[in-house]
Amino acid sequence: MEKVTIEMEQAAVILKLLGDKTRLIMMKILDQHDCCVCEFVEIFKVSQPSISQHLRKLRDLQLVKEERRGQWIFYSMNKSNEYYSFIQEILAQLPRQDHLLKALEEKGTRIACC
Repeated sequence: MEKVTIEMEQAAVILKLLGDKTRLIMMKILDQHDCCVCEFVEIFKVSQPSISQHLRKLRDLQLVKEERRGQWIFYSMNKSNEYYSFIQEILAQLPRQDHLLKALEEKGTRIACC
């Protein structure tokens, strides 16, 4: 992975976004898995508008991308973003969050909207 030097201002913006625990967990999950808003609603036990706000902030910086599948929108990490290597170094220090998706699967609510 190529190292990128980023401006202090942009680093501060990204770190501020990732300073929110919900968004940080979202990014860790999205680095390995595509997810629908409804899955994040289940994981975090918060409202759909709240989850959508978090995703909008990440999407506004093009850290995540969205893909429509039928009537649902799935989110994934935008690995072509120029700051992905910076974000990846942060995420690599964090524990995997696969257990959250596994819990959804066990409850039968993984991709429940699809």
